[in-house]
Amino acid sequence: MFHHLKYFLVAFVSLVLVTTGCEKKEKEYHAVISTEFGDITIMLYNSTPNHRDNFVKLVNEGYYDSLLFHRIIDNFMIQGGDPFSKHAVPGEKLGSGGPKKLIDPEIGAPHIRGAVAAARTANPKKASSGSQFYIVTGKQLGPEDILQAELSKKIKYNDVQKKLYLEQGGYPSLDMEYTVFGEVLSGMDVVDKISRLERDERDRPLKDIRMHIKLID
Repeated sequence: MFHHLKYFLVAFVSLVLVTTGCEKKEKEYHAVISTEFGDITIMLYNSTPNHRDNFVKLVNEGYYDSLLFHRIIDNFMIQGGDPFSKHAVPGEKLGSGGPKKLIDPEIGAPHIRGAVAAARTANPKKASSGSQFYIVTGKQLGPEDILQAELSKKIKYNDVQKKLYLEQGGYPSLDMEYTVFGEVLSGMDVVDKISRLERDERDRPLKDIRMHIKLID
């Protein structure tokens, strides 16, 4: 429940729509990423509708099934969603695959531990990959790290964001650079296990870690 509370406090757009004096709550989208190490349950942010809808569409199409987490770095993140990874041979370079159409950036939410964010190339618009995503494991942070991020990014975290960064860790250097479109509700132990696997010089796990994703109510 803690991560769920985090969403309501951190997201930059309210989930509640007020119309003609009545309150209507938007549908929340949840998905389970299944791996041989266990399940990772995530929630998608309604404050990033383009990324949310794209992810839901791909999941419904079975796009992610049998794809690999092809890039892992301990105390940073795990990344997957490259369609070329489905039939990749051991040692093959991965990370360039995905739909041709990029997603316009919806940058705002921070990279607190457990954040689900869209990967991207070094394009000036900061547009996101159409399929590749990463889950932040992050590192422990101190007040000086938060201050440095605020100064370098010219941003100001609210008290809740600061508290969560200090308590849970994360990777604030990515803030304002990549779109965070969801967060892990449960299964961070699974994310951690994957992030600590042995990897090659390109940060690809030596053992193939496949994913299967389905939407849940």
